[in-house]
Amino acid sequence: MQFLSDSHGCDGWKGEMAGRICAFDWSQTDLGPLDTWPTSLRSAVQMLLASPLPMVMLWGRAGYMIYNDGYSEFAGGRHPYLLGSPVELGWPEVAEFNRHVVDTCLAGGTLSYRNKELVLLRDGVPEDVWMDLYYNPVPDDTGAPAGVMATVVETTERVVAEQLRQAAEDAYRADNERVRLALNAGALLGSFVWDVKSDTMSADERFARTFSYPPNQDLSNLAQDVARSRIHPDDLPWVKERVVHSMQTGEPYNAEYRAQRSDGSYLWVLASGACEFNEQGEPFRFPGVLIDIHERKIAEESLLKFTRNLEQRVASEVGARLAAEEQLRQSQKLEAIGGLTGGVAHDFNNLLQVIAGNLHLLARHEPDNANVQRRVSASLAAVERGAKLSSQLLAFARRQPLSPAVCNPQQIFDGVGELLQRALGETIQIDMQLPQEPWHINVDRNQLENAILNLAINARDAMQGEGTIVLSALNTRLDSTFCAGKGICAGDFVRVAVSDTGPGIPPQMLEQVFEPFFTTKADGQGTGLGLSMVFGFVKQSGGHVEIDSTLGEGTRVQLYFPRSLRPIREESPSIDNHQKGGHETILVVEDNDAVRTSAVELLREEGYRVLTAGNGDAAMQMLLEGVDVDLIFTDVVMPGLIKSSDLAGWAKVQAPQVAVLFTSGHTRDIISRNHQLSPDTHLLGKPYGPEALLQMIRAVLND
Repeated sequence: MQFLSDSHGCDGWKGEMAGRICAFDWSQTDLGPLDTWPTSLRSAVQMLLASPLPMVMLWGRAGYMIYNDGYSEFAGGRHPYLLGSPVELGWPEVAEFNRHVVDTCLAGGTLSYRNKELVLLRDGVPEDVWMDLYYNPVPDDTGAPAGVMATVVETTERVVAEQLRQAAEDAYRADNERVRLALNAGALLGSFVWDVKSDTMSADERFARTFSYPPNQDLSNLAQDVARSRIHPDDLPWVKERVVHSMQTGEPYNAEYRAQRSDGSYLWVLASGACEFNEQGEPFRFPGVLIDIHERKIAEESLLKFTRNLEQRVASEVGARLAAEEQLRQSQKLEAIGGLTGGVAHDFNNLLQVIAGNLHLLARHEPDNANVQRRVSASLAAVERGAKLSSQLLAFARRQPLSPAVCNPQQIFDGVGELLQRALGETIQIDMQLPQEPWHINVDRNQLENAILNLAINARDAMQGEGTIVLSALNTRLDSTFCAGKGICAGDFVRVAVSDTGPGIPPQMLEQVFEPFFTTKADGQGTGLGLSMVFGFVKQSGGHVEIDSTLGEGTRVQLYFPRSLRPIREESPSIDNHQKGGHETILVVEDNDAVRTSAVELLREEGYRVLTAGNGDAAMQMLLEGVDVDLIFTDVVMPGLIKSSDLAGWAKVQAPQVAVLFTSGHTRDIISRNHQLSPDTHLLGKPYGPEALLQMIRAVLND
């Protein structure tokens, strides 16, 4: 978006938006330079700039947007990018609605809507909004309609308030019904109305029985003194104080007290009501109800007796709180390190993707050159090592996309058993211990198996290649004391533990073992990312990691995962991974030129028809112009107004839907929640090879 310094033709225009309109390079649009605008257009702009209401003009068939200060506030994060943009590109989620508006007004018609409900994307998230909308045609110098003047007043707050008011009325009616039912059921002890001026009361039979009025007493004229005499002497001053407070302030009256029964015993009651005032502001009427709360008060007294040793209990928990605070400080430190490592890994993945993509293309173009193939293979091996390092960093930063599924430890141990034995060697014995009926957990099975393998290799190295490693699982319930400061809630958990009989870890090192690149091994024998990856994966899965070690006895790492009550789904039969390419049309949206070029070349060699866009804005404009595509292959994070999630939202509402495949160094929260992908979201992580790309493209197209 370009701006000019010339303000020619802007005389009399005031406000921030006036300056932006004057500085905008309109020669890039159908309106042409500002000094060539017709008088009608200038007058319309001057009128909207002077209006205190949010107004926007849509000029021409494309609906180029010119708006005032009020509308800029309504536009939010889309301002100032909306200025000079076609309305359908600026608001793609309501493009069809705005096209109808422009067509109607350019034909000479007008439109108005009262509390019109629309779904707008705000920060990439669909949000229900309500607005008063008024559309009128704007004539050119010949009198023919050339644009649309729109007044946009958001009424969301008012509509929501009305909905809340209606809900409150419904709740009030429901409360009245509950009161009636409670009266019939005996929970209420009666209702009363106190005439303040005459100091008399009218009440129902239940109220009269509660305060032991004579059986034949006129219920429309009950003496106030009788009811007062039945209130416990210790409670009477409090009751009087609450009555006076309600009469002075108009606040609701609520007082709990003891009323004497006819047998001399006392009953706990709650008197609830409100004072009504006459036109002179004087209290004249005091209606209310009496509710039986005796059982609740007896329970409260029992609880009070039970907690009289509170000071001792508080003292015993001070130590636990200090320990929880230390846990929290450690967690915050690891969180800060994770934020840094996650950002580094994301940028690193983009670099690896450029290198890998070009290496694969070089290998394809020189299939008979043994020297090229050898050097490419060596380079790709280095890329894979870099990708593994980046993956471990993302795991620690809790920014790896997870695909959790319900499973149990028995399945995990069966799946990893043979792999462990091969990786650890014959001199290591593996002792697997499982409960008779292990609970289910909801985790990414591959990531959990990798975590167990990492821990087992650490244990083997600690024992110098000889000894027994215990791999165990346990159903356990964690209480609030244990969970304090650990980021988990009390409840049922499955504990997976890996134990060794090595030399142990010194206490001063235990606080650092989960930090990335920290290792007790000699230089060149480890990256120091194994435990960091385990830590990040478990935390991202909603669990907790504990490590305890005793010098000379060994180390135990315990992974706690929340219990899942969902059943285990049967695995679907595997399909042939080798799927040939097709002739569908793919739109590749990628702001990195090198990454985009390598992907496009590979897809075209496979037979696909490929279109490209350097960002989401360009892609959305192509789609709105009617380009037919079968799949959108888009990077997650790109510059510009239109985000990848907006493209996916557009694709979902098409008939039929357009397939979408995301790619990224990590997901962030644009397409995921806590980096756990929804079942209908497809993601190809960077760096990827040609086989992975082609298989994923086919799988998404065939879905």
